[in-house]
Amino acid sequence: MNTKQLKWIAYISCLVMFLATLGGSVVTKTESGLGCGNEWPLCHGKFVPAHTLASMIEYSHRAVSGAAGLLSVAAFVAFWKYRKNRRDLQLYALLALIFVMVQAFMGAMAVINPTSSAVMALHFGFSLIAFASSVMLVLGIREDEIRQGSPPTAPRARVSLRFRNWVWATTAYTYIVVYLGAYVSHTDSAGGCTGWPLCNGELIPELSGGVGIAFLHRVAAALLLLLIALIGHVAFWRYPDNREVRTLGLAGTILAVIQVFTGASIVFTMNNYHVYLFTSLAHIVVLAALFGVLSYLSVRTWQMSRLGDGKSQGEGVHTVQS
Repeated sequence: MNTKQLKWIAYISCLVMFLATLGGSVVTKTESGLGCGNEWPLCHGKFVPAHTLASMIEYSHRAVSGAAGLLSVAAFVAFWKYRKNRRDLQLYALLALIFVMVQAFMGAMAVINPTSSAVMALHFGFSLIAFASSVMLVLGIREDEIRQGSPPTAPRARVSLRFRNWVWATTAYTYIVVYLGAYVSHTDSAGGCTGWPLCNGELIPELSGGVGIAFLHRVAAALLLLLIALIGHVAFWRYPDNREVRTLGLAGTILAVIQVFTGASIVFTMNNYHVYLFTSLAHIVVLAALFGVLSYLSVRTWQMSRLGDGKSQGEGVHTVQS
């Protein structure tokens, strides 16, 4: 199987994984989680559910999640068989497979035995890791294709350990912010703070109940924007000859800014359910893209920080175009 075929397997798997992640958010936002009752995998005792909106949303999400699982298996087998020299790509495929299965299991258990908001927030977090892994697989095989067409003497790019550690810490912190956002959604705390950027007209509101949860998420998101902006600044000015790092840093910064504004738009559209649904899903789409970019940047900075240490290409270290 050649690189082009592997690339299309990765692309299709990533697209379906994205639809599964987005579908889970639709289920949450429309409160369709029990659209099929407490049954799984059947829906009200049938393979084809009754034509109610809630059941169709829930069952469609199950179908897409199932397709994402099958495609992740296909991608895993393909990359482990035909890219034995690229352990980084094999790892992305493995992570996508593991986490899509974990989130599917958690989703099934949530239907059969409804659980706490804290656990359901983890369900979204795991689905986001699965999607981010599929994004890394796409970016990795795309970079591999570009590298194959570049001169064999293409310069090797290196980044500092400090920059690598900063990127890793920021990516880990991003996951914490993601979890807080999911917790806001599952506890119906989105309306805890009215107005933006102030919360209920105050710089620091009374931190209780839904207000405290929503305000904590806002503060965490603001700090995240600063951390990612710093990454973008360092990537752009310190590594002018490293096109890949500059592009990923700039993309992360732009997505972080858009993420803040989509979050603000949620606050201003809460009284209009249909617009609110759109802005909430837009927020999820940008978030998924941002986490995918940061995850890939984390892996690439780790690889680039090891250049010159005698690591082999089989360990995921390879040349990049400046």
